[in-house]
Amino acid sequence: MSAAEAGAAAFASLPYRPCVGLVLMNRAGEVFAGRRIDNPGPAWQMPQGGIDEGETPREAALRELGEETGLDPARVAVLAETAGWIPYDLPAELIPKLWGGRFRGQEQKWFLLRFLGADSEVRIDGEHPEFSEWRWMAPDALMERIVPFKRQVYEAVFGEFAGLVGPG
Repeated sequence: MSAAEAGAAAFASLPYRPCVGLVLMNRAGEVFAGRRIDNPGPAWQMPQGGIDEGETPREAALRELGEETGLDPARVAVLAETAGWIPYDLPAELIPKLWGGRFRGQEQKWFLLRFLGADSEVRIDGEHPEFSEWRWMAPDALMERIVPFKRQVYEAVFGEFAGLVGPG
């Protein structure tokens, strides 16, 4: 077995990090996308984050909403959540760099939220900002800008929410 094969086998035995993701949609049916502050390239994504000890996925989603967008949960309507968990593996070179190398990737429960407020309420400059800029995007435009290893997750999420994403 080569060193690369041994490394891949070791990574495959790691668990997934429990996480939530948010499809935050405006009244026009566009989704919130943030450009990652820690990536020198044009890496855009929707808000996501880990689930804390003792926290339900819905509680984590609403907490992450505040942390990453500055929005109060009272300013959104929760429309849906994915039926199951959607996993993804990190590229092998990232595994040792993230979360102390303890996880092979993330397993995510996604929530579809309708934003009820004004764009001026969005604040990405919180205590630990994750985005350098944000904008509303059509889902297909976001799919063109997502990092490749998350593309299948976004396809699954938009597929599951297909009848719900749109103007409203």
